[in-house]
Amino acid sequence: MVRILAILLLFALPNAAVARCDGTDLIAKMPEVERAALIARAGNEAFAEGLLWKAVRGETEITFFGTYHFPHEDTQAHLEAVTPYIEAADQVYLEVSNADSAKMERDMAADPSLMFIMEGPTLPDLLGDEDWALFAAEMRARGIAPFFAAKFKPTWAAMMLGIGPCEARSGALEGKGIDMLVGDYAAEIGNPSRSLEDYRDLITMLDSFPMQDQLDMIRMFFAWSGSPDDMAYTLRQRYLAQEVALIWAFSRKMTLDLGGDDAMDDFQLFEQKMLTDRNTSWVERLLRDAAGQKVFAAVGAAHLPGEVGVLRLLQEEGFEVTRLELFQ
Repeated sequence: MVRILAILLLFALPNAAVARCDGTDLIAKMPEVERAALIARAGNEAFAEGLLWKAVRGETEITFFGTYHFPHEDTQAHLEAVTPYIEAADQVYLEVSNADSAKMERDMAADPSLMFIMEGPTLPDLLGDEDWALFAAEMRARGIAPFFAAKFKPTWAAMMLGIGPCEARSGALEGKGIDMLVGDYAAEIGNPSRSLEDYRDLITMLDSFPMQDQLDMIRMFFAWSGSPDDMAYTLRQRYLAQEVALIWAFSRKMTLDLGGDDAMDDFQLFEQKMLTDRNTSWVERLLRDAAGQKVFAAVGAAHLPGEVGVLRLLQEEGFEVTRLELFQ
């Protein structure tokens, strides 16, 4: 879950080169029967595979591209593949536009309480000595000083754990992902990106998770004995293979395996807040603001598949949904 939380959110930071991080594909390594069951579960989801889709109803045409928010080895190739759709669009949407991402960064600098605990117990107190020592070691592995990480709000701390150490050391937190590059290109051609949501609502939503659930997101990471670099590698490679529903199914399985008695309830709460509610809101905005327009929307890939994914929601509104080839 923490890995999915990390890749669902945007980071608007300066550009940097990102080295390739290799690892072991944890899905391929699963026992055959267990792997087959996972693949079958994912395959039963609506719009299970694919990153590029077109939804059409009358004069309204919405092209969706499912993103991986951090830089990866195919980021530039993905940008080149979607450039014709950006150029053809009347409106370009991101989860949070480039202009609003820059404003978010300024607001966080002016008001650190958006991301950090400014009064009361901090992570060493909230986690306890043993878990804090584990967390501090993980932050060092990612090039983040523990004294700085100590004041992260727990949800933000979980996001940091969701980034593989190799990715973090190689520039994932400093480079532009495809979302930002789409926004840059749209601005270059005179059609600046628009926001599907207010970033302040997103931050408020993150804060709304019960504190114990936020801390459990961190502790669940420590319950797993595997390599976070392998986890990052697995999800990144499955994303590049366009196996989007499989990523979510694997993350769900990991959560239920490690999360204890409340894992199902926790995952459902997370799914409701991070996906379902936002998907519904985005579709409502597009239907209201983009009717009769040709739209390009780049959103986290996890928002595409499933019965409450943006594609199914549009289909239920009478749109004809077609998968497009990313690379011709």
